[in-house]
Amino acid sequence: MATDHNISIFFDAWQDEGMTVTELALEPLASSSPAAGCCGPADDSAVDHETAVDVARRFKALADPARVQLLSIAAAHEGHEVCVCDLTGPLGLAQPTVSHHLKLLVEAGLLERDQRGRWAYYSLVPGALGGLRATLGRIVAPQA
Repeated sequence: MATDHNISIFFDAWQDEGMTVTELALEPLASSSPAAGCCGPADDSAVDHETAVDVARRFKALADPARVQLLSIAAAHEGHEVCVCDLTGPLGLAQPTVSHHLKLLVEAGLLERDQRGRWAYYSLVPGALGGLRATLGRIVAPQA
């Protein structure tokens, strides 16, 4: 059945005096081709795959409220550095759980870890949050 022509569908409509045949003409869609987009081609140059993977990895690390709180505490702390021993109280989490969250933030490149004797100290990676903010701005900003 060609989509270039009107498609006629015949149906029986019951009337009190008997059956009559009524024709209903349906207009075809402008294009049913999957290759033809409704709004034109998408701009595939908006962000490359490597950048998308990096941004997704960092946002995945921020997808937990405890990790957002940890970043906030480190950012607000003097020198943007905090000892793991000072983080269990504000979060109400056990030390191993806090350490796990901190490890994920380090792996995402948002925090740095410095072992000093028995305790680990965590600090914001300089420029990491600003870089993430700038990259996100490029991704979602309307193109001029």
